Amino acid sequence: MIQAILRVLLICLCLAFPAAAQMMEPVPPEWETISTRAEGVIARDRASSEALGRLREELVGWRARFAEAQEINSARISSLREEIAALGPMPEEGTTEAPDIAERRADLNERLAAMLTPVREATAAFTAADGLIGEVDRAISARRAAALLTQESPPVNPATWLPALRAATSWFGDLGRELMVPFQTVTARAVWLSEGVQIGLLLIAAVLLLWRSGLWLGRLRDRVTPFEADSPGARLAMVAIGVARTLLPVLGLLAITRILGLMGVGGLRAGTAAALLPWLGLIVLATWWLSHAAFPPRPDAPTLLPLPMNRRREGRFHAQTLGVLFAASYLVEAMAQTSTSMMDTPGRSVLLFAIMAMAGLTMLRLGQLLLEARRAAEEEEGGTRRQLLGLAGRALMAIGVVAPVAAALGYINLGNALIWPAAISLALMAGISVLQGVVYDFYAFVTRRRDPARDALAPTLIGFGLAISSLPVFALIWGVRPSTLGEWWQAFLRGFRLGEARISPENFLTFVVVFVIGYTIVRIVKNVLRTSVLPKTRLDAGGTNAIISGTGYVGITLAALLAITTAGIDLSGLAIVAGALSVGVGFGLQTIVQNFVSGIILLIERPIKIGDWINVNGTEGFVRQISVRSTRIETFDRQDVIVPNADLIAGTVTNYTLANSAGRVVIQLGVAYGTDTRKVEAILQEVAEAHPMVILNPKPLITFDGFGADSLNFTVRVVLRDILFKVVVTSELNHAIAERFAEEGFEIPFAQRDIWIRNPEALRPKPEAS
Repeated sequence: MIQAILRVLLICLCLAFPAAAQMMEPVPPEWETISTRAEGVIARDRASSEALGRLREELVGWRARFAEAQEINSARISSLREEIAALGPMPEEGTTEAPDIAERRADLNERLAAMLTPVREATAAFTAADGLIGEVDRAISARRAAALLTQESPPVNPATWLPALRAATSWFGDLGRELMVPFQTVTARAVWLSEGVQIGLLLIAAVLLLWRSGLWLGRLRDRVTPFEADSPGARLAMVAIGVARTLLPVLGLLAITRILGLMGVGGLRAGTAAALLPWLGLIVLATWWLSHAAFPPRPDAPTLLPLPMNRRREGRFHAQTLGVLFAASYLVEAMAQTSTSMMDTPGRSVLLFAIMAMAGLTMLRLGQLLLEARRAAEEEEGGTRRQLLGLAGRALMAIGVVAPVAAALGYINLGNALIWPAAISLALMAGISVLQGVVYDFYAFVTRRRDPARDALAPTLIGFGLAISSLPVFALIWGVRPSTLGEWWQAFLRGFRLGEARISPENFLTFVVVFVIGYTIVRIVKNVLRTSVLPKTRLDAGGTNAIISGTGYVGITLAALLAITTAGIDLSGLAIVAGALSVGVGFGLQTIVQNFVSGIILLIERPIKIGDWINVNGTEGFVRQISVRSTRIETFDRQDVIVPNADLIAGTVTNYTLANSAGRVVIQLGVAYGTDTRKVEAILQEVAEAHPMVILNPKPLITFDGFGADSLNFTVRVVLRDILFKVVVTSELNHAIAERFAEEGFEIPFAQRDIWIRNPEALRPKPEAS
């Protein structure tokens, strides 16, 4: 509604000021200069990657400006096209149309061409800017690929080891000398002594955060541990304690960094080390926490990987080792950036290769542990988890071999680009698993559910959303530039073209919102008809149900059409699809379409639902699944029978639990002749009413059916609260009747017959011959 109002206002504005609308300049003259400069920079290929990045940002700004300019006069253009369409089609060749209509058509076409001119210019400029951005991206990607494939001096050459060791020793020596500068002169000591109070407070805070925080949080963890297995609140507390044990020491390292700054510690190496100190601590501590989450030391603690205790201990060791090695690699890269001796010698390559070799062995063993966890998961459960564990395990093992080999051959950058993103990805996967566990535990804690919260839909969807939202993070880890992610996101927002319509997330969200609103209105209207309007009419139950069902069908159809129209989806192409479908139905899809439509009717009208006890075509059992094509029934023999939905709609179906779960049980029996029939009836009435599953309204019905050949026949008819207990209640009533008849001395006769032999003389023995 708001968009329609704004569109009308814009049309009125364009009608009132047509000259202003046409004088808008979507492509300014500056663009030609900028595009020419960008083409020259790309052709010469001499600018640095940073300069190319700045050029790209400028081009992105222009492209966004041109994208907005493409919407110039859009409302007026749409109105003109509708007016031209209202005049009818163009006359065929050799025919003419009325002069006034021809004049009106020519005037509208001329005005439409004038309105489309700036839009076409903006579209052309947008295409040019988008092409230049693509060329810049390709140039940057080519440089990054060349840097990855750059071969340095092979670090396995023993001749490079001693110079590398000297360069590293020199860097740490320079670091030590820079750290001692505040203590070498009286003036330097006076500078940091003047900040003594602040330095003292920061030192106390650093000591408490680095030393005592772990002890305090450890004691708190020991108190919460006994409740961890059974309490979601305790598991949430354990996660909070783990996060605190990671962040509080990092705050202590930040305090130390601040102390060094107050003391006047300067120099390139000391400043770099002070800035790196909190980050290195965060890497090591985060790895320690995630390793304990993936391989918990307690056997009763929730674990991400089903491994025995000895394998968990090994997994923690390798994971923590990998974190320390990553921190060491980070430090070596910083050393190389601040030391000319390391840049001039193969010191960086040798040190990184040594770290990478140890990390490769560690990653190889972690991959084997993941494969072992996959085999354990095969025995316990199925699903996607096994596939992810197997894929991750094999990938880690492959990277643990390929990356050190590449580094040994001199491709240090390639080795770094393989092994450390794999390690960070492994940590991110563990972090996502921890977050998913937090979601499940929080849901269980809020809802106070005693059954497993992992069976609930809401936390499962949230956990799936966390996994999907982590995909851009994985892309960044593996070297995808943020600008490339931005391009992908813009392409996603622009959507794709389906025929003459463009489908975008905006269209999809508009469709969903409008349809949900329409469906809600339909539900409200049906409820009002059912509860307020139709009960006041003289319609019977069948007519009422038909009106309500018809209202639902029509309302949902209108809601879908309105949602499609509002979302801007062109329905003209559906005619071709409908024609193709009709041909397909005529050539063999009749049964499939019939079952499909029947499934929709089942899902909407719900004559049967999951859990109902039904009988269809002699098949009796419980409904376990209803899909759009068939329904699965589980018989009492634990066998699954697949019934087409058309049989449930067109055939006769007995639903024992449709309106309610009550049902009737009939027991027939007989007593011997001469028994007091009134007393038998009273005893049967008493036995039936005494059973807790028998409903007393209506009362059990006991009837004396007549005189049989061998007994006086009675029938017991009772209504049960739950027909699912029919067999059990029948057995219990039979036991109770037999016990009461035995107490009263009543005889339950069995059939007796007199045998008459037609030729008895044939059975007599013949006299012996004399």
